Amino acid sequence: MQSLYSMGQTQSDNLDKEEKFLLFSIDQMYDLFLINLQLLVEIRKHAEDFLAKSQKKYLATSEEKNPNTKFVNNEVLLALEKNLQLKEEIDRKKMNCWELDSEYVAILWKSIKESDLYLDYMSTKMSSFKEDKDFLLDIFKEVIAPNDKLYEYIEDKKLTWIDDLPIVNTAIIKMLRKVKASHDQDKSLPKLYKDQDDRVFAVEIFRKTVLNGVEFAKEIDGKTPNWDQDRIAELDKAIIKMAICEFVKFPSIPVKVTINEYLEIAKEYSTPKSSIFINGILDKISKEYQESGKLNKVGRGLM
Repeated sequence: MQSLYSMGQTQSDNLDKEEKFLLFSIDQMYDLFLINLQLLVEIRKHAEDFLAKSQKKYLATSEEKNPNTKFVNNEVLLALEKNLQLKEEIDRKKMNCWELDSEYVAILWKSIKESDLYLDYMSTKMSSFKEDKDFLLDIFKEVIAPNDKLYEYIEDKKLTWIDDLPIVNTAIIKMLRKVKASHDQDKSLPKLYKDQDDRVFAVEIFRKTVLNGVEFAKEIDGKTPNWDQDRIAELDKAIIKMAICEFVKFPSIPVKVTINEYLEIAKEYSTPKSSIFINGILDKISKEYQESGKLNKVGRGLM
């Protein structure tokens, strides 16, 4: 979607070049996923270092001498730190950004410490794996992910990352929800592509949407008689064109699945009213295609 939008903005017609950029951007998105996981590890390390330094103060308080270590012993954070694949990927890609920019780790640790979620979590010294996981999920969703300083840092680090952030944050939340009470250091991280077919699909839908873009634009025009094409947001056009492409060029994908997926994309990336607008157009087109026999769905696509 972002590549289609970019092509529309730059008026580029170099499909091979844009396809390479698409695959490069997807690789970069996975890098963002990895460094945000590593950020959780670094926050725990920073908290541990903070406690150690506090204990060594000349006039340390009794609380500083005997601190509550519940956060630094959070089982999910410790599991992430021990994860061999995460370590190997970070080392292989030389993504040591949190060592170079440790002030952002400190900023986030301060925000966590000042949150009601942290105060409530630290009100006891013992915890269960479930409590540790629920706490980390809440902290990530309500404190880390929405942090303005982190947003600015990511935007400055790589231009494409800021558009990828909602997808990456969702992937991290899904991963954390699936974490189980096991300290298996060989536990695999989610893959960039589910399989080779997944990568092929990304390239195919991009190419087929671009190559049939003029035809799909006419379909949009026909379903929005009261709208000038220039009044429809370019991002919304890209979303609708991709959905139409799935309708007619990917017979194994059910219509309902296509509509639901692109409505979720619209809610995440476009304007608040876009999902309603897009739903109306896709509903009209899908019904028209169904009546005319243009859908040609097979197998799973008939569901």
